Amino acid sequence: MQTFLPIAEEVAALLKARIETIAIAESSSGGLIAASMLSVGGASAYFLGGAVLYTRAGFREMLGNTPAGKSGLHEETALALARAVREKYAATWGIAELGAAGPTGSRYGDPAGTSCIAVVGPIERAITLKTGKSDRVVNMCAFAKAAVELLNESLAATSS
Repeated sequence: MQTFLPIAEEVAALLKARIETIAIAESSSGGLIAASMLSVGGASAYFLGGAVLYTRAGFREMLGNTPAGKSGLHEETALALARAVREKYAATWGIAELGAAGPTGSRYGDPAGTSCIAVVGPIERAITLKTGKSDRVVNMCAFAKAAVELLNESLAATSS
């Protein structure tokens, strides 16, 4: 996590300066996205809440059904999840991550090291990350770092 804490600090400073807020729904990153954002002093100014969703029941509670009944890892599902958490917390930005950290892939055939990440706010962006690794902890950190970087890029793209 040390590798992306400077980015989280940069994001936090931007959110505070712009008086914007975030809400996070994450899966295979296991709370590391939220932890990185909460590691910055004054996080209550921008961090509204979120959830670590790890079961189908958890996803249904936050999302209802997956878009178009899709199973597996899809950017469309990550976007829907980011929209849902943003709406639930009435945040400026919603961040979502879902993936297969490893050591095996998902039950739907997605290989370990795959994650779909989305940021929704004044703009919407989604990416699919494939690390090619089966190391669970390495992947969790890579997924969280990519999410914080995507949020940082999204904030930069919407700066006045």
